[in-house]
Amino acid sequence: MMKPKREIVSRRNRPSKEPLSHELIVKTAYELLKEEGISGMSMRKIAKQLDTGPSSLYVYVKNLQELSSYVLDYGLGELNLPEHTEDNWKEQLFQALHAYAKLLIEQPGLAELSLQTIPIGDNAFRLNEYLLAVLQKGGIFSTSAAWGTDLLLLYVSSVALEKATRSNEQMVTIQNSYNDADPVRFPLIHSLKKELFSGDTISKERFFWGIEVILQGILQTHPKDNSFTTN
Repeated sequence: MMKPKREIVSRRNRPSKEPLSHELIVKTAYELLKEEGISGMSMRKIAKQLDTGPSSLYVYVKNLQELSSYVLDYGLGELNLPEHTEDNWKEQLFQALHAYAKLLIEQPGLAELSLQTIPIGDNAFRLNEYLLAVLQKGGIFSTSAAWGTDLLLLYVSSVALEKATRSNEQMVTIQNSYNDADPVRFPLIHSLKKELFSGDTISKERFFWGIEVILQGILQTHPKDNSFTTN
């Protein structure tokens, strides 16, 4: 019995790979981040996904840290900021930061990345420009606005990461531990055990309260004021 002939596929007939580029590397890294979290965004895994060697990636990015900055900026492209209006500036700030928090929670890897690197690119510039403009409407200028923006973004990132990485089961376990704390040794925890866990961290009431606390500090404390130094 004759063996069937093996069909030879010409390389010319194979679908060609998309040429390697900075944009393709960033996009691929972001997709891996969404699928596997931050552990999936390694140079080795990115190279494998692109059917190339890790060394070829370094032609387009210096290292993983630089790539992370571009990936975070790429993810911020999905952020929908409210339009600038003449309405309450504080409400605009709340809504913009809430939208940012929701994006980070939907992409847990992005939340973790936001605490590890500073994004590079137009999307990050767009977010920062928006926040600076809103703060300016509220009478916050110069260094106070610059430092304040950084502080607000760090607050949102930390809240989002906590929400994205802690399951309801974990929170129940933690809350039960606090409820069972010895009231003699820890009287304040015992008396405030309900308040400590009241209001979900991303609920508007508690989330906006945190923003309000930061804002009041920015409004009342100027960078040139030495009253807060420890010397």
